[in-house]
Order: sequence, then structure tokens, then C-alpha cells
Amino acid sequence: MSKFRLIFSEAWSSITANISTSFASTITVLISMFLLGLFLALGTWVLSYSNHVKRELVVHVYFATGAQQPTQAQEAQVGQRLRSDKRVKSAVFLSKEAAFRAESKKLPLQYANVPSNPLPDSWIVKLKNPNDSPTLGKEIQAQVHNQRSLWPGVNDVRWGDKTTKRVLTVAEVISIVFLVAIFLLVTASTLLIANTIRLSIFARRREIEVMKLVGATNWFVRGPFMLEGLLQGLVGSVLAVVLLVIGKSVALPAILGHLHSTSDVHALPFVLNAVALVAAGLLLGAAGSGLTLRRFLQV
Repeated sequence: MSKFRLIFSEAWSSITANISTSFASTITVLISMFLLGLFLALGTWVLSYSNHVKRELVVHVYFATGAQQPTQAQEAQVGQRLRSDKRVKSAVFLSKEAAFRAESKKLPLQYANVPSNPLPDSWIVKLKNPNDSPTLGKEIQAQVHNQRSLWPGVNDVRWGDKTTKRVLTVAEVISIVFLVAIFLLVTASTLLIANTIRLSIFARRREIEVMKLVGATNWFVRGPFMLEGLLQGLVGSVLAVVLLVIGKSVALPAILGHLHSTSDVHALPFVLNAVALVAAGLLLGAAGSGLTLRRFLQV
């Protein structure tokens, strides 16, 4: 215990002796960990939302209306052909009357004065793997144009791949921007911590020589410097968690009101996010200390 107290007091003396550099290191760690926390929360939410969109991805097979409208037997034939595909999980028939009622509930003002039902009968096809939706949709579309007899009465085929691509593109852009920013700030934090430790070593080089002459081990000499880096990383990461808690309480309720959210769309739990930030801060401090001790502390 006395040895640990001595190491801690030496580390604290070094921090107070280089207060400006230690403060800069801690603030840089704070900014890096705060951005990392935002990235973890936002990145996992966007990924969860993109997975939700992919699960909702379906292929719509629309029939012609008016004089070209197919018979019920032809519509059933199309449904049977869809269900026979190994990629299809389910195929549900939606009559034009049911479609009109559903759209009227979603957009009552737009459908209030519609004189007649313009919507067609359709099949709604869910796939076992949502990524197969564009492939199946394009295949059916090509066959409708070239071999219409295989899909009697089918007028149009649509799938929601554009929405999924848009979500995935946004997620990728957000990930790249945050990763670049975090990489730069983490590098700056590590270098600042390393520079702080180097100044401490330079200021205490004679003291270190005396400690070695009286028999101090390498780890005993390294201890205060390693603890100094760990303290800077710990304080910076804890302050980042505090800022995230404040943001979660103040800003998050206002943001959630403008976001599409369902029970299966969620970000990384805040507790796990906080634990990851503290661990990353400690690793950052250890990396800065280790970098300097390896290069500059010749004991």
C-alpha cells in the first residue's frame, strides 16, 4: 500500500508540475471519447434502422386495371408461381379494395375526394433473405416484358431497394466521417499524453538516475509515468461520459421526435457505451505512456 501511495503521489506531482500540458491531454481525450460515444450511439442506431428497413423490404407485383385486368384464376396462378420460388418466404394477395382502404387510412385528405378506385390488385412478396428482393424483382420484371404468358395480367413490379440503398449509403458516410475524426483526435490525444510523459521524464531525469542507483526496479520507475497517462485517459473519458449523459437528458428527447423509431430500432445501450468509453480512455492513456516509456525512458 505504501508503495502504491508513493507511486500515486509521484504521478500527481508530475501532473501538477505540467498542468497546462496535462490539461490539454485530458481535454483532447475528452473530445475524442465524446465523439467516439456519439459514433457508437449514432452508428449502431443507423445500422439497426437499416436492418429494420431491410426486414421490411418486399416485392410488389401489380396487376393491370380496367379492360386488361386479369381473372381471379390468373391472379391465383401468379401467386402460385411466386410461392414456388425457394427464395420467397410468403406471398399475400392484396385486393384493390383492401389497398384503397389502407391508403385512405394513411392519407385521408388525399383520398377523401377520389371518385373511383385507381389502385390495382397485387401480390406482396416477402423473401427469406431481404437482400434477394432486387434480384427477384428484376427477374420478374424482365420476364413480364419478354415472356408475358408466365405472368398473366402483371403490369408492374416494384421493390424498395432505393430506400435501403439510401439508408446504407448514409450509414457508410456517417461511419467514414466519424472514423476519420476519431482517428485524428485519438492520434492527437496519444501524442499529447506521450509528450506530457516525456516532459515529466526530462524534468525528473536526475531523480530517476538516483532511484536506479539505490536499486529501484524498472517497473517502480515506470509506475508513476504509467499512472499519470492512465489518470489523464480516465479523467477525459469520465468527463466525456458526463457530457453524453447531459446530452442524453437534454438533446435526445427533442431529436427522437423527428426520428422514425420502432421497437426493433435502437442504439447501443448507454451503459455499454459508457463502459466502452472508459475502457478506451484507459487504453489511450496506456498507449501514450507506453509509447514514451519505450522511446525515452532508458532504464
